[in-house]
Amino acid sequence: MSIELPKEARSAAIASIERYFLEEHGERIGNMAAGALLNFFLADIGPAVYNLAVAQAQERMQARVADLDIELHAEAFTWWTQRKGKP
Repeated sequence: MSIELPKEARSAAIASIERYFLEEHGERIGNMAAGALLNFFLADIGPAVYNLAVAQAQERMQARVADLDIELHAEAFTWWTQRKGKP
């Protein structure tokens, strides 16, 4: 699966990579080099991050579904027990 960023997010990511290299390494990295590095990250590392996010979302959803029985459970056949003490 190919991970693609929206145009605005891609531009922001490239700018962030350029800033990182300048501030952390004192080196200028060009726009094309930063874009190529972003492409590498998205193609090679992105799927691992994506898969982890999906697994975490799945785990949270399964926990929520398991709680449905507790949250939405309604006792059946309680009319007679609720009626006790009433004339």
